[in-house]
Amino acid sequence: MSKQILMIVANPSISTTLGVPVGFWASELIHPYDVFTKAGLQVVIASPQGGKVEFDNFSDPRDASGYSQDDTLSLEYIQQPKFMQLLENTPAIASLNPDDFDAIVVCGGQSPMFTFRQNTVLVDLFLKFYADHKPSAALCHGTCLLLETKLNNGSPLIQGKTITGFANSEEDYADHVVGQKIMPFRIEDEAKKLGANFVTKEAFAPHAVRDGHLITGQQQNSGTETAKLVLDALGITGV
Repeated sequence: MSKQILMIVANPSISTTLGVPVGFWASELIHPYDVFTKAGLQVVIASPQGGKVEFDNFSDPRDASGYSQDDTLSLEYIQQPKFMQLLENTPAIASLNPDDFDAIVVCGGQSPMFTFRQNTVLVDLFLKFYADHKPSAALCHGTCLLLETKLNNGSPLIQGKTITGFANSEEDYADHVVGQKIMPFRIEDEAKKLGANFVTKEAFAPHAVRDGHLITGQQQNSGTETAKLVLDALGITGV
């Protein structure tokens, strides 16, 4: 029986800083999804609330901004009706049994920064996977979830752990492009306050790290690297 991966994407929300609709980042779902399915794994795409989920506009290769126009893999999947149908009515995480899955991957985008930290059901779900010693991965802004995740003894899960996530250098770039502060907080700063060994590569370079069965990816260009570390943690090689 093939391994089953649970991938979590954020529900649509509104940015409290910019006042615009935000969602999840296309490549952070599609690139790992591509790795997993080509390795023969089953993938379930879920969201905290369930229902239809939507891409951040800038992550859509078809967007007029052209920001992600070079993301040909995402464009390939977006043109597949069968895949896009999976985003029309995602199961809510509360309806799923974590025991049915071998690993969890939490994707990023802008919406997680406004919705994940307050979601105790999502935090508890991630902690369940981690406590069961299953590969537990978070990517880009999805790593903000880790800021709320505490072990049974009350200490932060990431205390003393080597992790990565959307870096200050990348927040600086995004703020400069938009001309104002985009995010309500910075993951790198908050993670370091909790005692994490937060490591980054240069802005927007593919980068993922594994510390035991905790796996993190730096940003939207790190989905493939994150997925490969999940496969390694599952003992799947040669992919």
